[in-house]
Amino acid sequence: MLRSLFLLIAAISFGLGISLPLVRLERLYFFNETPSLINILYGLWIEGNMALSLVIGLFSIVFPIAKLYSAFHATLNESELPSWITMLGKWSLMDVLLVAILIFAAKTSGFATAFAQPGIWFYMASTIFSAIAVSKYVRP
Repeated sequence: MLRSLFLLIAAISFGLGISLPLVRLERLYFFNETPSLINILYGLWIEGNMALSLVIGLFSIVFPIAKLYSAFHATLNESELPSWITMLGKWSLMDVLLVAILIFAAKTSGFATAFAQPGIWFYMASTIFSAIAVSKYVRP
């Protein structure tokens, strides 16, 4: 029951995390950007950075969806979690780290100011709740 609740919270947070803005960049008080993860992937793809877009999409969207789906499936069938789920968990906070580095770089360069937006917090919540849900301490 507890695992199901954590997985539900993780799934909802994940959907919000990839669709809401991750960061707000302000340049010269006139130009503002608030890209979501989906917008960032699309922008990379359009600009010709297809490999980077695919790698980030794989680690940011495909792996977390596979992890959540497998955990839901195992919970519903009352079976063991696949062993590869713990391996994916080691990469889970990579996107949060990348956005934190982006915010730090923007603030220290003087070129732009950057502020965390709700998307990064929901994405982080999804990562944390899914990690708790698949931990060995939470029973199905």
